[in-house]
Amino acid sequence: MITPAQCRAARALLDWSQQDLAKAAHLGLSTIRDFEKGRRVPTHNNLRGIKLALEEAGVEIGVQNSWVALRRR
Repeated sequence: MITPAQCRAARALLDWSQQDLAKAAHLGLSTIRDFEKGRRVPTHNNLRGIKLALEEAGVEIGVQNSWVALRRR
């Protein structure tokens, strides 16, 4: 679905903090922090929420080749 590295890269493209992503995904900051550090894997629904928040902000996330890109606006 989305890897911790993709999550960090997507946030960097958007210039978002972990707090920004947590707010956009309607999740707790500790969920984002722990996921990105590899401490735990969020539930499927939370991973989907992270991915959707990033995609709605303009990031494309490739599942098979683990790529991340910013869509042109």
